[in-house]
Amino acid sequence: MNKQEALEHCITSTNVKGPGEPYRGKVRDVYSLKGGMLGIVVSDRISAFDHIMKQAIPFKGQILNQLSAFGFSKVEDIMPTHVVEVPHPNVMISKKCEPIPIEVVVRGYLTGHAWRVYKSGKRELCGVTLPGGMKEHDKFPEPILTPATKAKEGHDEDISEQEILDRKIVAPKRWEEIREKAFKLFKRGTEISARQGLILVDTKYEMGLHDGELTLIDEVHTSDSSRYFYLEGYEKRQKKGEPQKQLSKEFLREWLMDKGFQGKEGQTLPDLPDSFRWSIYQRYAELFETLTGEKFKPVIVKNIDKELEEIFQQYL
Repeated sequence: MNKQEALEHCITSTNVKGPGEPYRGKVRDVYSLKGGMLGIVVSDRISAFDHIMKQAIPFKGQILNQLSAFGFSKVEDIMPTHVVEVPHPNVMISKKCEPIPIEVVVRGYLTGHAWRVYKSGKRELCGVTLPGGMKEHDKFPEPILTPATKAKEGHDEDISEQEILDRKIVAPKRWEEIREKAFKLFKRGTEISARQGLILVDTKYEMGLHDGELTLIDEVHTSDSSRYFYLEGYEKRQKKGEPQKQLSKEFLREWLMDKGFQGKEGQTLPDLPDSFRWSIYQRYAELFETLTGEKFKPVIVKNIDKELEEIFQQYL
């Protein structure tokens, strides 16, 4: 594979005639199709601290889309998913759902945002009391649920389960169902990861309603929605106080923080050098192969709009 060609042919945006303007998220372009269907195109854009980086990552969209398809296929018995078919490495056709405006975050370990809150001296996160005497990357006695509001712009914000109910964002009975499904999904993700020598550290789920039925949407147990540690050596590293070997976007956040960027006002978004972009691709490919046990086969896409027009034809 030609590395330079791959770096030059990243999918940063799409513009397909027929379905009309897509909704553009941080990573996905979502087209409304007939029959209550959506054409979800997973681009090679990458975001951190709620900012889309100026440079894209080769094949990231293909890895994410195929990881999502793999993840959804493993949880279909727990709850319905929005997947209809995956007709292209970058595309998922899905059922249109009414999204629930809450990110359902489940954490098994004191890592990332939870650790930053803990390190600041706080012992409560989203209404959950955190045990004393913990250190970074320690396992919680039981997984915890730390929801966040889905912001249309800017940062998602932590919210407690009680606030969700008090503000009537979700009805109590529905929230109970969401809560139960989230812990079941996390348990399944943990089991699948362990079989592949990984620890599912934390993850976020997004859910919606399809014909009134709670449905899993967006992505599940991917490298963008989840954080993974290597199982081998985890205990030893914890005892020695060494950093954990992880597969997640945290390394990108750490790289940005080293460059003085945390998404705060007045900070300048740094450029991603080509060598770093390629190393991010390699990390994503490693996670795909470790998690699925399959080899990742990249496909260089030179004209995504033309390929999308052909795929969407039957749905217009």
